[in-house]
Amino acid sequence: MPEPEMLERAEGVNLYTKDGKKIIDVISSWWVNLHGHSHPYIANAIAEQANTLEHVIFAGFTHEPAIRLAERLLEILPDNQSKIFFSDNGSTATEVAIKMAFQYFHNQGEERKKIIAIDGSYHGDTFGAMSVGDRGPFTTPFDPYLFQVEFIDFPDKGKEEEVWNQFKTLIDGGDVASFIFEPLVQGASGMRVYSAELLDRMIAYAQQQDVICIADEVMTGFGRLGTLFAADQLHHKPDIICLSKGLTGGVLPMGVTSCTDKIQEAYRTNDLMKTFFHGHSFTGNPMICASANASLDLLLAEECEVNRRRINERHLAFQQQINGHSMVRNCRVLGTILAFDINTEKDTSYFNEARHHLYPYFISKGLLLRPLGNVIYLIPPYIISDSDLDYVYATIMEFLNSY
Repeated sequence: MPEPEMLERAEGVNLYTKDGKKIIDVISSWWVNLHGHSHPYIANAIAEQANTLEHVIFAGFTHEPAIRLAERLLEILPDNQSKIFFSDNGSTATEVAIKMAFQYFHNQGEERKKIIAIDGSYHGDTFGAMSVGDRGPFTTPFDPYLFQVEFIDFPDKGKEEEVWNQFKTLIDGGDVASFIFEPLVQGASGMRVYSAELLDRMIAYAQQQDVICIADEVMTGFGRLGTLFAADQLHHKPDIICLSKGLTGGVLPMGVTSCTDKIQEAYRTNDLMKTFFHGHSFTGNPMICASANASLDLLLAEECEVNRRRINERHLAFQQQINGHSMVRNCRVLGTILAFDINTEKDTSYFNEARHHLYPYFISKGLLLRPLGNVIYLIPPYIISDSDLDYVYATIMEFLNSY
């Protein structure tokens, strides 16, 4: 195992090591960074807030940064969302969503115990999030302690009708509380893309049976797929949405779980035992809210939208360039994400040995690419320049031609 790189500073898309090496961060440091590192606008917003109100218990108190952030999120989220619940990160945003869905039924005297998830999913590393995620080497030590989940197959192209039948059978069986999914693309399992039409169909049918639909937009939110949210590409909107990663521009940790008025209604009572008892010490932290508000300022500016379109167009052009290459399989582009499989004869799991030489190879070329098994993907900060993209594409092509 190589020693980790010692970083001294970061600016824009570049990471600078202590020994003077420059590395282009092409994966946004695990998909969190939207606007580049050490962005002065976000940094100044945090510093100003730190000198005003750094933290306060978010129970019995509130403050302008949190109110402003909640109101602004509801302005850009799908119209059916009406409530914002703050937490700490993507895993806790998922935990909140799962608990919210289960208690929705409990508060109404109805016990529903099943959750449907998609095979290969990843929703976080806390116990509830692990339960609804793919079972494998990462969860093996904890499998005896995870609650039961009904997994449907991943809807690969050509397999949609089979997966639909699996899903419908589970829904028709009753006792299903919720359906949780990464909308349109599964991130950690290899940037696997699936049909928006099928997902729309599943959401519509689930909601007809009063099944709560939970969209985990921790990775897909805030413009990664072109639209602000993946749900914007769906006709039927989820009941609950989980957000994190790019929420603060990738600067500070925060989770958000939004929900519809219908979900809230089950909690509107004077019965204390129907309260949603969930909270974190740093819920609604003012400095983190300031960071998120600053990130939203940048995200909603015309320049950012232009940059997202530009990245998508450049990715599509590179896709045409590498399609048909003997070392490339299943190249896909969705918004600012480009991914393809290295054509190896071995398995395509996270533990494919290709990752062990792909990562150091690209680091040696000054690129932070962190392959998922044999899957190479790009998900850069929106400020990445055309010249940097040219270098990234050229370096990948050089690798493919020499593999």
